[in-house]
Amino acid sequence: MGTAYIIDAVRTPRGKGKKDGKIATVHPQELLAQALNGLKRTGVDLNDVEDVVAGCVQQTGEQGACIGRQAALAAGWPNVVTGVSLNRFCGSGLQAVNFAAMGVASGMQDLAVGGGVESMSRIPMGSDRGGIDGNNPHLIELHPIVPQGISADIIATVEKFSRDDVDRFAWESQQNCQRAVAEGRFGKSLIPVTDLEGNVLLDKDEFPRPETTVEGLGQLKSSFAGIMDYRPEIGDGLTLGERAYKRYPNAKPLNHVHTPGNSSGIVDGASAVLLASERYVKAHGLKPRAKIVTSATCGSEPVIMLTAPGPTTERALKKAGMTVGDIDIFEINEAFAVVPLKTMRDLGIPREKVNVNGGAIALGHPLGATGGMLIGTLIDELERQDKTTGVVTLCIGGGMGITTIIERC
Repeated sequence: MGTAYIIDAVRTPRGKGKKDGKIATVHPQELLAQALNGLKRTGVDLNDVEDVVAGCVQQTGEQGACIGRQAALAAGWPNVVTGVSLNRFCGSGLQAVNFAAMGVASGMQDLAVGGGVESMSRIPMGSDRGGIDGNNPHLIELHPIVPQGISADIIATVEKFSRDDVDRFAWESQQNCQRAVAEGRFGKSLIPVTDLEGNVLLDKDEFPRPETTVEGLGQLKSSFAGIMDYRPEIGDGLTLGERAYKRYPNAKPLNHVHTPGNSSGIVDGASAVLLASERYVKAHGLKPRAKIVTSATCGSEPVIMLTAPGPTTERALKKAGMTVGDIDIFEINEAFAVVPLKTMRDLGIPREKVNVNGGAIALGHPLGATGGMLIGTLIDELERQDKTTGVVTLCIGGGMGITTIIERC
């Protein structure tokens, strides 16, 4: 097996995922196309790119029709460049990077792009109408799956994370992000989003709320307590609360600690990561920024759903012959505050190594794009701190996790 080198990583700013968001007017194909064209700064011959692997969760409407291929065409890339789209829920962008890395490391490809896109203002969550369980009564009977927010509250209840714990973590995310913005730490990866005439629509992340306080967060109402009595039309006939307690009776009564302030934000965005084989790097005199050490996925209990970043990271570290202490920086996706809190507790990760520039609570989580974005953020921060190794990990709907370990070149 050869080495997959990361030549460069770029991302768009994250725009608010609402109709009045500054990049809500941009078609998702065009949004990903602009991220792809951000890779032109590497100077590689685009005719050599063998595939664009694009993560996208809501693959319907404007995000349907194999957005990986259509975005490459919209970007004006050569017709020989193919594209493919995949959905591993919130892990889609990182899985796209990993699949592209597998292609070049195996020797079957020499140059590939991984990344993703999600325009949550134009194609909201649930647009594919399938939900996590696909409205399959048999699956629901086997696993009484509930919305992720309820899963997050189950974790908080069982693990005894308080409302203050999750709010304080959310405030730290905002503070870290505010410092990163003030110091220009995102500048290396960010490319501005323009309209078709070239007018800049957004050149910095739109979602952060630097004015956030712990006291203000404490005044927000729970996002998920109100849906516990909802009874889905398809499935086992139970309410969402009854489903939750069926699998986790020890979580009753559920402590609903998650709010809009300590959960990931709904945003638009796209990412692109260029990967090359060792022979391509040598043949073209490229200077890689990093390399993929290894990657892993792992499943966990599908009702609680969000606990797999820990075991997935352990699996990846074991493959690499490494320990938590060998990792300089961790990017743990902040789907809900309890996810990084539990991952840090389970693996013994020091807080000062985690999401040092904030995370999805402050910046937002454009589902299919986030994994690729975090790769770029991690490389930028490793370079800034002159550190060597880093981990990106995300929880995934249906009870999965995904982890990638990278090393600076």
